Amino acid sequence: MRLVLATALLAVSALLTATEAQACACGCGVFSVGTRSLLPGSAGGTAFLEYDYMDQDQNWSGTSSAPATDNADKDIRSDFYTVGLQYMFDRDWGFSLEVPYTNRLFLTEDGGSLGEFHHDALGDIRVMGMYTGFSDDMSTGLSFGLKLATGDYTYPNLDRHTSIGSGTTNLLIGAYHQMNLNAENTWTGFVQAHYDRAFNSKAGYRPGNELDAAAGVYYSGWQFGRSNTLAPVLQILVSDRWRDSGVNADPPDSGYQRVLAAPGFEYDTGHVKFYADVEFPLYQDVNGDQLVARELYKLIVAYSF
Repeated sequence: MRLVLATALLAVSALLTATEAQACACGCGVFSVGTRSLLPGSAGGTAFLEYDYMDQDQNWSGTSSAPATDNADKDIRSDFYTVGLQYMFDRDWGFSLEVPYTNRLFLTEDGGSLGEFHHDALGDIRVMGMYTGFSDDMSTGLSFGLKLATGDYTYPNLDRHTSIGSGTTNLLIGAYHQMNLNAENTWTGFVQAHYDRAFNSKAGYRPGNELDAAAGVYYSGWQFGRSNTLAPVLQILVSDRWRDSGVNADPPDSGYQRVLAAPGFEYDTGHVKFYADVEFPLYQDVNGDQLVARELYKLIVAYSF
């Protein structure tokens, strides 16, 4: 049964990848995958706080760095704060809610001088249903829902591709599978994929669709006391994005493919989990000239009840 489900998930991912799509320039969608900390394992709820950081200060073209003079944009520095709730009514059905808030600094050449613009605002809220009834241990699941147009996209000093909100309503589809990698269960792993496709355009801009995927390996870790465990983790993250569209978009300088390595750790106290990682690009292929980050950071604190 699990082999059939895993094969089906891979087929869905392949279908989504083959679908004609376009992509946003932010690159923050990769934060929606990775870490088993927020994958459900029992009925009940999990409340969490997530902080992500990305400093896009390096100009990139194709598969290599490019002169900074080729790009009017010089830096996009973003702090992402997310408050979330996940609740499983039983071992089959549940829902999740994520409310993001973004603090962004944007440096760009404006009329021959360097303009510095700062904006912080509510982001696009995500509401999703979850189905995990494929097996008793909830090791395989699907998610489906919407990204709502709650984020601000009207701040005049940010381009549409650097705005905090997209202005559109998006379809969200996700899938995951967890597995034991050896008989002693000292090594476990998971795969996860997340697809984001806009239903519409807003004010001459349609954010590009994207497919983000992750594969991770956990060691069972070291135990402290009765219930505290520290577990190292290594993940590979993959993003596949296409160009934006619309009269207020910049199609030649949007869309890329990226592979990241993300070493990290998870500290589990029973009811509370702490997760942190650093994500390093292994491969990047961008269209035109775009700002990329040298590394990305993720921190999650989750409480189960």
